[in-house]
Amino acid sequence: MAAASAALTVRRNFPRLPSATLDRFRNASSGWIVDANGRRGALDWHIRPLTKATRFTGSALTVRSRARDNLAPYAALAYARPGDVLVIATDCYEEASAAGDVLLGMARNAGIVALVTDGMVRDIDGLNAVDIPVFARGLSPNSPYKDGPGEIGMPIAIGGVIVDAGDVIVGDQDGVVVVARSIAELVAREIEAVAGKEKTMDGWVRDGAKFPPWLESTVAAKGVHYLD
Repeated sequence: MAAASAALTVRRNFPRLPSATLDRFRNASSGWIVDANGRRGALDWHIRPLTKATRFTGSALTVRSRARDNLAPYAALAYARPGDVLVIATDCYEEASAAGDVLLGMARNAGIVALVTDGMVRDIDGLNAVDIPVFARGLSPNSPYKDGPGEIGMPIAIGGVIVDAGDVIVGDQDGVVVVARSIAELVAREIEAVAGKEKTMDGWVRDGAKFPPWLESTVAAKGVHYLD
């Protein structure tokens, strides 16, 4: 009976990837990571950078929070490890903030490197002063309660993507991308191949190409119906 009535459900110990693996994602753009990840993994565009700081790479510390409540996000700070990204799912609630500059400042002190939420945040000047990236749907001064219920360290759905605790999560000015921990090594290797392709395509542009060299043969193979 006690467990059923508990305000929070917490998975305290979940695996995180070694820093050497995460380092392989740090210099890649979100677009490159999507390409290496089977052309998927980006969160919905509504989850966008709101602070001056935008670039981050880390392990997901997942939180599911009831609308207009941030007990679970605060409680998650006790389980954070340096390099974590606090990822808060609110079911896209927009009528009150899920976090502000006090929560974010304490998150930074706990070693968290970014905040990502499908809800709202507040205190934009304070958030910029904390100087870690914040990605959210927008700003709302309305404040939340601290009652629960909520979950920490469990799989969540956010921005059209399922995120489990310990997954790789990367953000930049283009958005946020999630890579499942189980395939992170494979995707990291593929990023190297994507980087090579990007270098080649950049060369086409520098050399004055007006369209890619593969275009004519690809269009011919797929067929064209000309109207004139």
